[in-house]
Parts: sequence; C-alpha cells; structure tokens
Amino acid sequence: MKKYYIPLILALVSTSGCSYFTRDEVVTEESWTVERIYSEAKAALNTEDYFSALQYYGQLEARFPFGIYAQQALLESAYAHYKSDDPEAAIATIDRFMRVYPLHPNMDYAIYLRGLINFTRDIGLFEKYIPRDESQRDPGSALFALKDFTTLINRYPQSSYSDDAVQRIVYLRNRLAQHEVNVAKYYMRRGAYVAAANRGRYVIENYPRTPAMPAALLIMAKAYKVLELNELSEDALRVLELNYPGHPGVAEVRQTKLQ
Repeated sequence: MKKYYIPLILALVSTSGCSYFTRDEVVTEESWTVERIYSEAKAALNTEDYFSALQYYGQLEARFPFGIYAQQALLESAYAHYKSDDPEAAIATIDRFMRVYPLHPNMDYAIYLRGLINFTRDIGLFEKYIPRDESQRDPGSALFALKDFTTLINRYPQSSYSDDAVQRIVYLRNRLAQHEVNVAKYYMRRGAYVAAANRGRYVIENYPRTPAMPAALLIMAKAYKVLELNELSEDALRVLELNYPGHPGVAEVRQTKLQ
C-alpha cells in the first residue's frame, strides 16, 4: 500500500500549488469605504477563499490602520493564515495582534486561536494523509499549545472556548507524557539508564494521572535496578503496585536477576 502514497501526495501538492499560484491579486477601489472592504474580506473568509480574504484584510489595514475594523482584520487574518496552512504567518499575525491590542475584548479568542495554530503546527503535508503515532512527533509545538490553552483557562475560565481548551489540554498532556516514555525506552535500549530514569521521573512529576504513568514507573524501576539503586527501584515498584494493582511489571522487575 505504501507505494501509492507518493503519487497521492504529489497529486495533492500539484493540485494545491496550481490553484494557489494562479490566483489574481485582489485590488480594492479608492472609493471603497472601510465597511465595504471589510464586508468583502469577511465574505471571502466565509466561503473559505482565504487568499482573497488576506488580500482584502491587508489593503484594509494599509488604508485604514486604526479602529475596530483594522483590529478585527488583523485577528481574522491570523485565522486565514492558519486555515491556509501557513502557521508561521499565523503565529506572527496573532502575536502582533496580542502585542498591539492587549486589552481587546476578544483576547480569549486570540489566545485560543494561538493554541490551535500550535496544536497543528508540526503536522506536515505527509502526516495529514499518512497515519503516524503523534507521540513520536517533536513536542515543541505541543508544549506551546499546552501553554496557550492553560493560559486561556486560567485567565478566562468563563470563556466559550475554555471547555474545548480543557479537552485539548488532556490530550496534549497524554501525548507529551507518552513522548517522554518513548524517549526513555530508547535510552533503555541504548543502556543510558540514568537518562531513562530521569525521563521516567519527569513524567511522574509533570504529567501525573496520564496513561503513560505505569510505563514511566516501570522504566524507573528497571533502570534503578540495573544501576543497583535498589531502594529507588523498590520505591518505584511500590508506587506502581499501589496505583496499578496486579501490574505484570512488578513481578517482572523483582524476578529479574542482574548479570
């Protein structure tokens, strides 16, 4: 099946590229009011014509740089960049909005949008069509997204976006915890037992109550036993046994004899 992925992706790139580079630039007339330009931009945005929307928003900001329409244009431009798969421009735009209008009444949405952009920022074109374990991806953007969503629920707990942010926080914590476990397993295979134990401890300290907890405790127990730090190994096993009764890893570690 894998041999069909490359032609599929090439076709997608070709299709998206042709549609993107043959667009005509939108030019507003001098007689247009700010309301007219914003209306055209909003209509393009609503029909998912993000290229035209960004053209209109840019010209609106250039001709009418002050007022509520300019503020809204900047915020909606960030969204248009996000939907156009241009996360770098989206982040730069939303950061400018937050810097220039720190007291804007829609700041909760701005923070939420920044979280969404970071949430999908490290997903490449291939990953959109080819399944991949997300815990294997670089955690950088996920950490930024976690920070954004956490900021949102702390600063605006009554925001209409907070419930969704809470669910995304749960997902991100689980993903980041599993990433740490994956790295710890890699260190175990390489014989870097101190590094493996540290990664396991990081999960325990920073991502409690995630599904990766038992694996993290088991790695700690195994790594400490190899390092002949028996008290620390037993401590990890006791916590594992207390919180996950009957976990097979407890007997496995205790029955393992060092060579």
